[in-house]
Amino acid sequence: MNAQPISERRRGWCPGVRRPMATGDGLLVRLHPLSARISAGQARVIAEVARQHGNGHLDITARGNLQIRGVSEETYPALLEILEREGLAEPEGDGPNRLTAVSPLAGLDPLDHGDALALTWAIEDQAAHLDGLPAKFFIAVDGGGSMPLDAIGADLHLVATGAAVAFGRSTPDGLDWIGTAGLTGAPEAARSILAGFAEMRRSGRTDARRLRDLEPGLADELAASATLTRAAPPRKRPAAPHAGLFQTGRGAAVLLALPFGRCNAAQLVQAAAWSERFGGGEIRLSFTRGLLLPGVADEHVAPLLAEAARAGFITTADDPRLSLTACPGRPACASGLTPAPSDALRIAETSGDLLARGASIHVSGCPKGCAYPGKADLTLVGRVDGRYDVVPQGSTRDIPSLTLSLDDIMKNLLPTKPADLRRTALERSR
Repeated sequence: MNAQPISERRRGWCPGVRRPMATGDGLLVRLHPLSARISAGQARVIAEVARQHGNGHLDITARGNLQIRGVSEETYPALLEILEREGLAEPEGDGPNRLTAVSPLAGLDPLDHGDALALTWAIEDQAAHLDGLPAKFFIAVDGGGSMPLDAIGADLHLVATGAAVAFGRSTPDGLDWIGTAGLTGAPEAARSILAGFAEMRRSGRTDARRLRDLEPGLADELAASATLTRAAPPRKRPAAPHAGLFQTGRGAAVLLALPFGRCNAAQLVQAAAWSERFGGGEIRLSFTRGLLLPGVADEHVAPLLAEAARAGFITTADDPRLSLTACPGRPACASGLTPAPSDALRIAETSGDLLARGASIHVSGCPKGCAYPGKADLTLVGRVDGRYDVVPQGSTRDIPSLTLSLDDIMKNLLPTKPADLRRTALERSR
């Protein structure tokens, strides 16, 4: 058993099983299963250790990871031993706990242009053990189908477009498509970019910790070293749905959402049971902060959805809570300044029409913005005085237009059309 001494842990990194992070409700233990897949048996083990050694609450993250909350200093060693025994602990080392993120429909989506799973595994084999990559660095591997990963916030985006793979780099202004490679050459091209970035950091040519912060000239140098070919960017696709039904050719895949990605041990046990009764005994963790159950026969879809709705899952894509993103907030997170989930639910209860018309709202308990790295129609950033900095059409990293209490936000900003949010906020800031 190789756990980092508790005295050496610090906040603000990318936690794992071996390196938990102290939060407001105890230690947070994050699991990074390869391709974001777990079996029904593993789900039951995770639920049991969450009950016995944590507070029973779990989170599904925006990268398709699974977090166990409320672990104590005393119970952590036993939890670690169980997760190591079940093969659920990440490899040793200081780099990324898992290098790639992939759609939960990978390998099933009839609209995919390439085998995202095969590409994911090839990249992990070639690049996972590179030295010098920051712990939060990751690659989005996108088959080009029903669930685009454009908004996931990866350092490098790979999108299958047919016989080629488009490479995109995250920037503060969105994705910059830097070239393409053939399907067979894409893993080596990705490894070249990652190795070059790591070498730039080691040699002191840059202190950037993410590709989005790398100087454009150095980014061009990485693209050239990977011998990428210039080509048109991939086509724009609708945003990934957060809940609903997908036909795959091998039965249906049912995507169950959770309010802000939060569930409890009992819900995870129920999902494990459904995966066995109705599907193939597999659960896929979705970057949309939900669970996907593949291989469900058509006659089993209706009873599964009914049971899931009764258990507190979101089963329809038009639920207003799906237009809201919120972090655990205060008191669950030590950095949280406001109770982000409960404030977000208040917004959902009173602004359902606005959310149903397509508005996106991000409620962050502090300026870190862990729950969502991108821009929303309205981003609310918690302050120590309990109010929120208001950022229309931006992210937690952008300059706010004004500062309001939640009641004033709900009264003065939210009874508008989605397109009016920015104008209304700017007018009230003057």
